[in-house]
Amino acid sequence: MSDKDILVRAENVSKKFCRDLKKSLWYGVKDSAKDLVGGASISDSTSVSLREGEFWANQGITFEVKRGQCLGLIGGNGAGKTTLLKMLNGLIKPDVGVIQMRGRVGALIALGAGFNPVLTGRENVYVNGSILGMSKRETSNRLDEIVEFAGLRDFIDTPVKNYSSGMQVRLGFSTAVILMHPDVLILDEVLAVGDVGFRNRCYKKISSLMSNAAVILVSHSMENISQCANSVGVMQKGRFELFGEVSVGVEAYNRAVAQDHQGCSVSSKDAKSLQYPVSSAEVILESSVVEYGGELKVRVLLNTQDVFAGAEMFFTAFDVSQRPVMCWSSTRNGIEFELLEGTQEILFSVEPLHLHDGVYSWSLVIGRRKTIDRPVSISAGGNFEVLSGARPLNSAPYLPLAKCFKVSPLSV
Repeated sequence: MSDKDILVRAENVSKKFCRDLKKSLWYGVKDSAKDLVGGASISDSTSVSLREGEFWANQGITFEVKRGQCLGLIGGNGAGKTTLLKMLNGLIKPDVGVIQMRGRVGALIALGAGFNPVLTGRENVYVNGSILGMSKRETSNRLDEIVEFAGLRDFIDTPVKNYSSGMQVRLGFSTAVILMHPDVLILDEVLAVGDVGFRNRCYKKISSLMSNAAVILVSHSMENISQCANSVGVMQKGRFELFGEVSVGVEAYNRAVAQDHQGCSVSSKDAKSLQYPVSSAEVILESSVVEYGGELKVRVLLNTQDVFAGAEMFFTAFDVSQRPVMCWSSTRNGIEFELLEGTQEILFSVEPLHLHDGVYSWSLVIGRRKTIDRPVSISAGGNFEVLSGARPLNSAPYLPLAKCFKVSPLSV
């Protein structure tokens, strides 16, 4: 591809904010005055000193996105993803560096952004068309396609303030991609709200757009990133920790999440949720590396304050895209067990382990049959690795039988 196909270019882009409101307003006045008198642009953030209360929201960001490419941006909350998107869309300007955008930019960054909540969905589409310089006839020619794609035919004349979050995203996405025909499409977590049918339509639309456009997608769903992106940037504390292939980036992100969760206290809501009668829970894998067709042995240590009858257990493995690829369940062999008061050990094994080569994260849930009680729920509890040359024939999850299941009380 030639340089003409580069639709997005960011060179050493950095943005700083101030934690204190009063200081932020004062700094803003001073910076605006400097811009009015023609202050020189700065290309290197290392030559810029932070004033009192300031911090870097983005620092040293450099990348290119060409026509036909989709860049996925991933990272934890507060990593700087949305700030970067706002700079790319022109909502805020970088303090350091240069951003170049070619062509028409369509962005869906904030839920309901660009919509007047008092106006109906139809009226908002026409307003957006006017802002884009389109005539009423041009907007009308595309209105049916927008409404059909969004699936809002029965609600298009309803005020947007009465829309659910999913309905707002559907209308916003449809307007951005159909009304604008953008050269650059910027999406921030929009696929997380819609239903499965709408997400599938979005995937197809993004794929069709990518032949003539560049797409930048922010998502916490590794499945969305893996399905849409052909390159990925892993962000942490406003910087790119890694930039490259999707599989490598997603695996690095999952490893970082698993490491953050390991060593969390029992009260950590992100990784572990415990309810009465379980007061503590620990899951130990005998080995973190298992051969294909081998045995994954799992040990669960529990401390319960009362008897918990009719218990069942689920152990699920997720691939690097966070898709469930294996679900072990004690109910598959009709096993029903009871948690006794005190300390006890649960031993079970997943065998044969028919997963292809790679690193997997796991979750474990203990519940009561035919109820929604879940005294133990551990998500992203850790990782294990499978060594194999086998490849899956399809994406159907592996459902092993419950073998070697044993519950034993332990002396205190």
